[in-house]
Amino acid sequence: MPETILQIPVAKIIPHTLEKHGHVRTDNYYWLNQRENPEVIDYLNRENDYYQQSTAHTKEFQKDLFEEMKARIKEDDESVPYFYNGYYYITRFEKGKDYPIHSRKKGSLEAKEEILFDCNEMAKGHTYFNLSGLSISEDNTMAAFGIDTVSRRQYTIQVKNLVSGEILAVKLENTTGGSTWASDNKTLFYSRKDEVTLRADKIYKHKIGTAADKDTLVYFEKDETFDVSVYKSKSKRYLIINSSSTLTTEYQTVLSATPDAKFKVFQKRTRGLEYSMSHFGDHFYIVTNKDKATNFKLMKTPEEATSKENWVDVIAHRDDVLLEDIDIFKDYLVVTERFNGLNHIRIMPWSGKGEYYLPFDSETYMAYTTTNLDFDTEILRYGYQSLATPASVIDFNMKTKEKNVLKEQEVLGGKFDKNNYKEERIWATAKDGTKVPISMVYRKENTKNGNNPLLLYAYGSYGVTMDCHFSSVRLSLLDRGFIYAIAHIRGGEDLGREWYENGKLLKKKNTFTDFIDCSQFVIDEKYTSTEHLYAEGGSAGGLLMGAIINMAPNLYKGVVAQVPFVDVVTTMLDETIPLTTGEYDEWGNPNVKKYYNYMLSYSPYDNVVAQAYPNLYISTGLHDSQVQYWEPAKWVAKLRILKTNNNQLYLDTNMDAGHGGASGRFEAIKEIAKEYSFLLDLEGIKK
Repeated sequence: MPETILQIPVAKIIPHTLEKHGHVRTDNYYWLNQRENPEVIDYLNRENDYYQQSTAHTKEFQKDLFEEMKARIKEDDESVPYFYNGYYYITRFEKGKDYPIHSRKKGSLEAKEEILFDCNEMAKGHTYFNLSGLSISEDNTMAAFGIDTVSRRQYTIQVKNLVSGEILAVKLENTTGGSTWASDNKTLFYSRKDEVTLRADKIYKHKIGTAADKDTLVYFEKDETFDVSVYKSKSKRYLIINSSSTLTTEYQTVLSATPDAKFKVFQKRTRGLEYSMSHFGDHFYIVTNKDKATNFKLMKTPEEATSKENWVDVIAHRDDVLLEDIDIFKDYLVVTERFNGLNHIRIMPWSGKGEYYLPFDSETYMAYTTTNLDFDTEILRYGYQSLATPASVIDFNMKTKEKNVLKEQEVLGGKFDKNNYKEERIWATAKDGTKVPISMVYRKENTKNGNNPLLLYAYGSYGVTMDCHFSSVRLSLLDRGFIYAIAHIRGGEDLGREWYENGKLLKKKNTFTDFIDCSQFVIDEKYTSTEHLYAEGGSAGGLLMGAIINMAPNLYKGVVAQVPFVDVVTTMLDETIPLTTGEYDEWGNPNVKKYYNYMLSYSPYDNVVAQAYPNLYISTGLHDSQVQYWEPAKWVAKLRILKTNNNQLYLDTNMDAGHGGASGRFEAIKEIAKEYSFLLDLEGIKK
């Protein structure tokens, strides 16, 4: 039999002219945005077939990797219970099952378990399933919850009577999934999305026992750059509506006991003023950037006088410390801060005496307060993990300073010992002289000889900080000789607010050049070489991947781009696409010529040229609401025509899922096994 020659998929060219500011672009693959067009589905299926056939020799290895990664995970696992309003709440998994079981126990962990939701049963018949926004009424008798079975993040909220076990007939459609109860236990507030843009733009009020079409519109957010949400203060005294855009926030409050009263604006929106607030006693505590507090400060104001002229400083602004968050307890204020790129948790008694920081001795860790719903307690619950240390949940007595490790993530299989790995933080110098930190982990026997395969990961947008988390799945790379590294590039908030400001809008290219400079640094320092360096990023991190392979393709052997945002200009000009208008403060508004020109200068799709590109594995989801599937599809189609070498180029489209990928806990690992087999195959590692 003659050998079958693989047919490389080629997308049809249908020129489409796009004009803005007198500048004309021709998009040959614009037609791929027709989700219902059979020719589009055919093209995606042909790309999937090509990927499957081209990687058929790795199928067994993928299965082995999947089983290896799965075997490290405790299948019959459960969360550390948290206590709220008389009940312990627990999320647990059973062996062989993909989805969580949500349950509770009244008063004591020895009490009988009451199963609230078995998502394994609820997921039957669905290729995708996600339950979100579980919200319990104050009298503990009702549970509101959101369900998404498409992966487009459009949730249907339903209500379960926890006394009778009955799920009420009413369905609240096209919501964010989140909701909050008023103190009367029968009024439920929730946010609804715009059908086209998927922007959360309306707050509704539902009364139990009435039809969904009788729900009252409480608030409509007219400004297309803002999203809205609704929640209850930890003190349970207030219901709060939050309107937020990239640079501006506004809150409205009403007493939870009077849900039919009118919401009152806390401090009206002022462009550039960001704030969040927590209620304690007869004051609100406000984390804000007021008075040019770039790194934020803490202020307070009386309950009855909430506008900004009444705010007074509690913790002043500091140039070198980012104030990230606060947790309020009856006797303590807990402040989460970041300096020199690292998390710090500060304990401040309200008495004003004896404040202190929790001690952490690593440079590649993350520490964070977790579920602290109980107000009248001395116990702070926080989490800790590092690149080589599994995640632990800790109860810390703020008075006695005693620490109780409630749970450390188990890594099964008997082979894992954190002492076999070395963690390091190094600093690369960017081309403008800025020092950029890189966190890394690898097996201790690795030597700096330039021959180690190294996977460099980054995100670098929206002020998202890339903290050093542990991953048992990642061990499958480390134990095969890989170094795993995170580049803490500008555009994130890793080194404070300015770090973010210097990687957005007209400074966005710093994000890309920082990553390239970090890549060059790990090569110069002999951690790896161009023959063994790999890069990975998803969503806005996928934009980063698209930019770096246009700018410095020769640095990388292979690149993994997950759900990549690569068609920046066209997307940002299309206001019907979900999330676009809310992004103007991040990327700029291309209806303004200077932003159009700048975006066009780095947009990955617009800057594909005839040159040699690294090996590429690109993934997307047909129902993705964050980054539409056609962005990576168009990008791959253009790369196929223009790239000048025979390196691998794969587009892998999940025809059932969206931005977050598959929903089951083990299905998600199968996707990682695909990525790892791609990298390991390029290294010639076959098992």
